[in-house]
Amino acid sequence: MRQSCPMPLIPYALTRPFLFGLDPEHAHDLTLGAIARLQNSPAQCAWAQARIEDPVIVAGLQFPNRIGLAAGLDKNGRCIDGLGAMGFGFIEVGTVTPKGQPGNEKPRMFRLPQAEALINRLGFNNEGLEAFIANVKRAYSFHKSGGKIGLNIGKNAVTPIENAVDDYLIGLDGVFPHADYITVNISSPNTKNLRALQSDEALDALLSRLQQRKLSLEHESGRRVPMFVKIAPDLEEDQVEVIAQTLTKNGIDGVIATNTTISRVAVKGLPHADETGGLSGRPVFEASNRVVRLLRAALPAGYPIIGVGGVMSGADARAKLDAGADLVQIYTGLIYKGPALVCECAGAMRRR
Repeated sequence: MRQSCPMPLIPYALTRPFLFGLDPEHAHDLTLGAIARLQNSPAQCAWAQARIEDPVIVAGLQFPNRIGLAAGLDKNGRCIDGLGAMGFGFIEVGTVTPKGQPGNEKPRMFRLPQAEALINRLGFNNEGLEAFIANVKRAYSFHKSGGKIGLNIGKNAVTPIENAVDDYLIGLDGVFPHADYITVNISSPNTKNLRALQSDEALDALLSRLQQRKLSLEHESGRRVPMFVKIAPDLEEDQVEVIAQTLTKNGIDGVIATNTTISRVAVKGLPHADETGGLSGRPVFEASNRVVRLLRAALPAGYPIIGVGGVMSGADARAKLDAGADLVQIYTGLIYKGPALVCECAGAMRRR
């Protein structure tokens, strides 16, 4: 049963110094392990807090509020209830691939505290589709409270890019019965050639096949499941326009903007700035907002956009809405600011 706690019993300011004293990936694994073990127990009050109610309908779904957790934090879907207890309106888990894979070699996650940023080159490390679905099915309290769950799918590193659609179709078939919405991740910089799927012909071919399969699954099940596509911040204006046209042409329900950036302009000279991988956190805020604004201008009125990238405050969350987003996700901000950021963002967006 979900524990009702107005605010966390343990302030994040007390735990952050300990976690930041550890290797970033070790701190990540330790935290998720604790949440997985303690979720739906009285101990969950250590981090749980009351959710701010601000219902909104996006892509035909009613979200309890506009703030969500971005994919990548809980790749295996182990902690949906525990993370949801921080006050999120929706939780996105994954990216999951058909087969489990270890990801790239360690070390592969780096903090840049001066910039409130992270660099990761994890590479879709996950336990595979079967384990992922079993974890998602075990979650119950977040969904029961009205929270929405997004399931994010990708391709295995060993799958040739020309066969990528096969992996996405396997992922779609697997997660469809368990998702409130599905996200197609074609924008991680840490899987070789993956971002090539954002080019016009490749994207059109991929989305055409996926939409055809999704419509078939909806017809068979009698259940509608919106599908979003997650894109990169490192796109030119004409590329964003082509993506917008391709999304609408194929009847895709929404877009998530954006993933991490490969640019290092904003962190030049800082320790770890030259590490390969995707940069997230404050430095990607403006790049993400730029893509959101371009999408809003290029897409039909009312087309669903989820804005993500660099949200570190309630004002940042409002700025995403001002740029044209309907919903907002956080990830790196949660690591730097803790659960209080969830309620700060939800409250700021409700006031707007």
